[in-house]
Amino acid sequence: MGEESSSCSVPRLPWGSFLRLALLLLLIGMAIYCFLCRSRFAQQQQQQQQLGSPGWDIAELQLNHTGSRQDPRLHWQAGPALGRSFLHGPQLDNGQLRVHRDGIYRLHIQVTLINCSSAWTTVPRGATLAVDICSPATHSISLLRLNFHHSCTVTSQRLTPLARGDTLCTNLTLSALPSRNADETFFGIQWVHP
Repeated sequence: MGEESSSCSVPRLPWGSFLRLALLLLLIGMAIYCFLCRSRFAQQQQQQQQLGSPGWDIAELQLNHTGSRQDPRLHWQAGPALGRSFLHGPQLDNGQLRVHRDGIYRLHIQVTLINCSSAWTTVPRGATLAVDICSPATHSISLLRLNFHHSCTVTSQRLTPLARGDTLCTNLTLSALPSRNADETFFGIQWVHP
């Protein structure tokens, strides 16, 4: 007896069509993802260009001492001709540092007095160094207040939030005279976080 062929056929699923559709959907998804990533990157680049800085704000300043002091404010300067001082992002406004980006900054300062001898502790009585946000007036606040006590040098650093347009002022008791040596007297900020 010969074998009979089955008249009943098992329906086959169209796997080839299903795989082609899945591959097409995967490629479309990847294209959309790449487009979104590229547009987000372009938006971040545009924001950085609007801020006018390469990605972070930083300044290292040295004292701009021009004779006798009539004002308790210390005036600062920066530039390649001065050696190790520079500005990238912030700006000097009449010797005071103005911030151009909101964020958290690391602020550091050191001031050494020239009319002082630590061996004889002839520090001017009540000599104090203060770093304040002095402008805008509605945002005025003291950031650091350092007393020289029986030392000729004060130094400090801290993290502090600053807003775009804040101007930092450093005030030194008028009877105290700061050293112009860039290794002894300097001031700076560095943007560390938005």
